[in-house]
Amino acid sequence: MILESALLDVVPGQEEAFLAAFAEARPLITVQRGFRSLELRRCLDAGRGSRFLLQVEWENLADHTEGFRRSAEYRRWRELLHRYYAPFPEVEHYGEPVLSA
Repeated sequence: MILESALLDVVPGQEEAFLAAFAEARPLITVQRGFRSLELRRCLDAGRGSRFLLQVEWENLADHTEGFRRSAEYRRWRELLHRYYAPFPEVEHYGEPVLSA
């Protein structure tokens, strides 16, 4: 299992439109091969209400980078969501936990 993580800085004032677009986009990713789960969390820190943390669990890296990102669903995902980001987020992938408590 791998964890995809992205900090999404949404254009201030566009948070509710982003959330509505994300609700529309969510089914596009949940049907992908290797998709396991998704969480979108809003930052609670003062002055950071436009920041969201997206974490997606995949069976393996290729399911995300070669499967989803090369799919027709990803093209629609981009159309729905990418206009809300400023700056464009950096997406990182993490392996199994090396330490937990």
